Amino acid sequence: MPDHNHNTTYAQLDAWIDAHFDEQVKFLQELVRVPTDTPPGNNAPHAERTATLLKDFGFEAEKHAVPEAEVTAYGLETLTNLIVRRHYGEGKTIALNAHGDVVPPGEGWTQDPYGGQIVDGKMYGRASAVSKCDFSTFTFAVRALEAVAKPAHGNVELHFTYDEEFGGLLGPGWLLRQGLTKPDLMIAAGFSYQVVTAHNGCLQMEVTVHGKMAHAAIPETGVDALQGAVAVLNALYHQNTLYQAVTSQVEGINHPYVNVGLIEGGTNTNVIPGKVMFKLDRRMIPEENPVEVEASIRQVMADAVRAFNQGRAADMHISLDVKRLLMAHSMKPLAGNKPLVDAIQHHGEDLFGEPIPAMGTPLYTDVRLYGEHGIPGVIYGAGPRTVLESHAKRADERLDLEDLRRATKVIARTLRDLLG
Repeated sequence: MPDHNHNTTYAQLDAWIDAHFDEQVKFLQELVRVPTDTPPGNNAPHAERTATLLKDFGFEAEKHAVPEAEVTAYGLETLTNLIVRRHYGEGKTIALNAHGDVVPPGEGWTQDPYGGQIVDGKMYGRASAVSKCDFSTFTFAVRALEAVAKPAHGNVELHFTYDEEFGGLLGPGWLLRQGLTKPDLMIAAGFSYQVVTAHNGCLQMEVTVHGKMAHAAIPETGVDALQGAVAVLNALYHQNTLYQAVTSQVEGINHPYVNVGLIEGGTNTNVIPGKVMFKLDRRMIPEENPVEVEASIRQVMADAVRAFNQGRAADMHISLDVKRLLMAHSMKPLAGNKPLVDAIQHHGEDLFGEPIPAMGTPLYTDVRLYGEHGIPGVIYGAGPRTVLESHAKRADERLDLEDLRRATKVIARTLRDLLG
């Protein structure tokens, strides 16, 4: 167990965070007030603002702009990732990663989505809970660490990146591929009441069903792409009943799922639709093989097309184009993550007054990209018990400021343990 000196240091870290908490809240408000709606993904201005605010704390942020051609080909507008390196001495490097990009606010807000208003102890705003809050959690944990514990070993890096909504390949993926960072351990933005060690993978595809347009008065001269799409969609939705039997051994993750989240097609009410496009999202449990999952989904759709075309003349067939948009591998626990898990669970229980389980989540995150480079990591940060409570990706996203305060203390103490 920690000795008396450790406990004194923890109390001093906590006290520093309490003394600077108003400043931390203002920092987060500033971050929420710069929109990072993705799409369209014009996120360089937020990185610039973040770098300026960090300078006030004596933190120099390296600005790594992803080349414009790569960004636009990817479907975004501007993207600059930030790295802050704090060097204390010989020893391991711990990276803290949070993403600044976020889905647009959508309808139904009772507060300004870019206001950062505080109502009943909660800050409202898009990205207040996922995951601009952890820009502040991680920044102020490191500030507390340096002010109080004055570490003499190891290094900390802050990675503030701007491509999570599109899959992370131009965020942490880009920094890792460019050789700009190779930490020994990492913590990524998350919620406060569990430490996440595994998560789902995600395959996203764009499927275009081609038929042949015709006047609705003479439907037999056309091939209805929407009817064809319905056949394909029914085959996909049928998979969900089969997936119920494919269960994960990871607590917090149940079974795979396929969702069709967008569909568009046709030209007018009185025209047989010649083309229908839809986008699907297939969540993969950690035990699944992504290559096999993709092959299987493609096969299900091909079989549906074959069945639809059966008995029709060759010139009256539908055809499919399938384009992979994203392949996010699942996060599997790497052996080296134990010191992170142990420290977060110990301090989390102390500060939140309840056990902090280590578990999986059905989301997919940037952490998998560090894992793919052999870097053990966990997901932990400021936020409520569930995504639903945070209102992430819905109206009135909000963060309980007491969760922010306590999570910052958990991270500061954890860094003290790991760099002690």
